[in-house]
Amino acid sequence: MRPVAPLPRSLSVRRLASALAVLALIASPAKAALAAAAAPAYVVSGQIAGPDGSWDYASFDPAHHRLYVSRGDGVMAVDVDSGAVTPHLTAGQHTHEPLVLPGGDLLLVTNGASNLARVVKTVDGSTAAEIPATKPDGAVFDPASGLVVTSSGSGLATVIDPAAKTATGQISVAPGQSLEFPAVDGQGGVFDNVESLGEIVRLDLKARTVLARYRLAGCEEPGGLAYIPGADVLISACQNGVAEVVSAKTGVVVASLAIGKGPDAVIWDGVRRLAFIPCGKDGVLDVIAPGGGADAAVVEVVKTEAGARTGAVDPETGKLYLPTARFGPAPAAGGKPPMVPGSFHILVVSPQG
Repeated sequence: MRPVAPLPRSLSVRRLASALAVLALIASPAKAALAAAAAPAYVVSGQIAGPDGSWDYASFDPAHHRLYVSRGDGVMAVDVDSGAVTPHLTAGQHTHEPLVLPGGDLLLVTNGASNLARVVKTVDGSTAAEIPATKPDGAVFDPASGLVVTSSGSGLATVIDPAAKTATGQISVAPGQSLEFPAVDGQGGVFDNVESLGEIVRLDLKARTVLARYRLAGCEEPGGLAYIPGADVLISACQNGVAEVVSAKTGVVVASLAIGKGPDAVIWDGVRRLAFIPCGKDGVLDVIAPGGGADAAVVEVVKTEAGARTGAVDPETGKLYLPTARFGPAPAAGGKPPMVPGSFHILVVSPQG
């Protein structure tokens, strides 16, 4: 869990920057069409209460309309149709990723403290398998190979066959370094941020090796990562208030966008062709129209709350779900501000129009 500051920055300059970005988009007919496609405004429309405690990544199962949020000691589930909350679907040890496997009947839950990726049944949270993995953190399913790739804080990526419920190997990406969230292009390309080195790596699952390293010169501690189909680019969210738009083929940075500070995810809505970066330090959600990559732009800045740094999107409704909590003042001696008891909640951010 990243440190979170409770004081959001002023949005006036950001809103002006967003307006200028939209004006730049409409400088040509093609860009005008892009701006129109990115037109829906987003607002915080509600919140869902949950038990206190830490949190990390979230995922959404469109087949069953369920949201999953990784908590420090397990996984929380929400039926978004009925609003029913299952506070503790399954137990875990420093859980990070509740990855929905194809069909929605199984989750792969990464447990960093116990070096396990657990496959659990979504109907009751019972364990279907426990798979050894080195400090697993983020995880992604690759539809081209049918495999899951987990990142880790040790620089190793574990490759898992979810059908066989077994690990099939590891890739030594950057020993001793911190890998963050992996992403796939749907055609066998697998990418991951190396947070501690400020780079993106492209992995070969068959050869179990690193194919390429893309240096992100203007990016500090890249965390969230998403592949944008059609544009064939990656969007990497950096802790220093920058999102780098990178060619997936060449590694060239084709655009650099100003965003909020403290992001930990890039959420891709393929239906509306918008990317969302929740920034927990500044308490904002940056909305990005990727265009063809080089003309990507921040088209809206939504005021959320400090701490909201990860999330998931419902592709049917376009609603985003961002877990967070309220915080007291930081200790005088330094360190993280304490969480206010009873304040954990999930923000619901909805498109308007």
